[in-house]
Amino acid sequence: MIEKKYKVGYTTGVFDMFHIGHLNILKRAKEQCEYLIVGVSTDETVESYKHKTPVIKFEERCAIVEAIKYVDRVVPQTSMNKMDAYKELKFDVLFHGSDWQGSDMYEKIIQDFAAVGVDVIFFPHTDGISSTLIREKANK
Repeated sequence: MIEKKYKVGYTTGVFDMFHIGHLNILKRAKEQCEYLIVGVSTDETVESYKHKTPVIKFEERCAIVEAIKYVDRVVPQTSMNKMDAYKELKFDVLFHGSDWQGSDMYEKIIQDFAAVGVDVIFFPHTDGISSTLIREKANK
């Protein structure tokens, strides 16, 4: 077992059509913190930045994520502003999938969090799976 480095970790996601990639991120995050908070994006938040509606309703996505043994608390993600979440939740580390690594948005998040002593850790994307791919296969 990996020794836990952080007290409180935070990660976010849509978690639409929950799949092994989602589970991998939650498991890896929990291995590095004592308490894992997961922000599940509301339908409105997803529509605002992805310009599509999740297949699974927000309440059901929360229930699924809440049932995962690696998750200690689920909160709604109503904004993409991670600093607002930090001000409310006071986590020590933010975890995210590597698909956002290097983006302008996350470069700014890394800078902002460094100023308050919060680390940002990216986990490798699970190859061959995403909610988008599942949606495409289902529509064939």
